[in-house]
Amino acid sequence: MSLLTSSTPILSIITPVYGCEESLEELYKRIIQSTRQITDEFELILVNDNSPDNSWSKIINLCSLDKRVKGLLFSRNFGQHCAIAAGLDRSKGEWVIVMDCDLQDQPEEIYNLYKKAIEGYDIVFGRRKRRKDNLFKRLFSKLFYKVLAYMTGTKQDPAIGNFGIYNRKVINAILEMKDQLKYFPAMVRWVGFKHTSIDLVHAERKFGKTSYRFKKLLRLGLDVMIAFSDKPLRLIVKIGLLISLSSFLFGLIMMIMYLLDKITVLGYTSLILSIWFLSGMIIFLLGFMGLYIGKIFEKVKQRPVYIIKEEINI
Repeated sequence: MSLLTSSTPILSIITPVYGCEESLEELYKRIIQSTRQITDEFELILVNDNSPDNSWSKIINLCSLDKRVKGLLFSRNFGQHCAIAAGLDRSKGEWVIVMDCDLQDQPEEIYNLYKKAIEGYDIVFGRRKRRKDNLFKRLFSKLFYKVLAYMTGTKQDPAIGNFGIYNRKVINAILEMKDQLKYFPAMVRWVGFKHTSIDLVHAERKFGKTSYRFKKLLRLGLDVMIAFSDKPLRLIVKIGLLISLSSFLFGLIMMIMYLLDKITVLGYTSLILSIWFLSGMIIFLLGFMGLYIGKIFEKVKQRPVYIIKEEINI
C-alpha cells in the first residue's frame, strides 16, 4: 500500500559527497524510485566536501535536470560531518534522511525507515545487519565505539552509522547545538527523543575508497571524546590519586625494608624509575589538559565550521 497522502511530509535527503562521482547518477535514480512510494515532494541535498574528482560537475548536471536536487560546494575539505551539518542547515523537510553517497547505504531502505518512523518514532536508525567493510575497519569501529561509549557515558552501537531518518524537531534541536566539532551520531544521541532501529542490508562498496584511514579515525575519536565528555579529565584525577596512593605504599615498603636492613645499595634503581614514571605521567596529563584548552581556543575564535564556495537550487 502506498503511503502517499495529502498530509505526507516533505523528505530532505542529505548526502555528503567525496570521491564518489561514479555513484551519483545511480544514487539519484534509486532515490527517485524509493521516495516515489512515499511522496514526490522531496529534496536531495548533495554536499560536495571539495572532492578531488569530477563530483561537482555531476552534481551541477543533476541540479539542472531536477530542481529538487540541491548542490553545495565547500571552499576546501572540511570533513564528512561538517558536510552533514551544512545539509541540515539548509534542509526544510519534516523528515530528514542522512546517508552516504557510495551506495553502501541503499536508497531502497528509505521507504522502510519512513514506514517505521510513522509508527510513532522521532528517530529511526539504520542498523547494518552485516557490515560489508574490511576486517580492519570493522574491528577498529567496534573498538572505537566501545571507548566512545565509555568516555561519553552514552550507548553506542558499531552497527549504526549516519544512515537513518530524523523528525524535524530532532534536527531543530541539533541545530541549536553550537559545538565547534560536528559529529552527527553523538549529537543525535545527546538530544534524546523517542528512537528505535531497524536492520538494513549493507551493500558492498562499488565506487571510490574510504577516506577514513587509521590516523584520521584516531584523531576523530580523540576529538569526539574531548568535545562530548569531561570524563578524560575525571580519569586524570583518578590516575593522580592512584599514583599518590602507590607512592605512599611504595615509600612505606621501602621504610620497612630499611628498618629490617634489607636495602644494601641505596636507591639508584627506585630513584630512576620514579623520575621516569612520574615525569611521563606529568607530561601525559599536561598534554591531555592542553587538548581541552586547545578546544576552548578553537571555540573562542568562533570560526565557521564550513565555508560554501557555490550553491545551486538553494
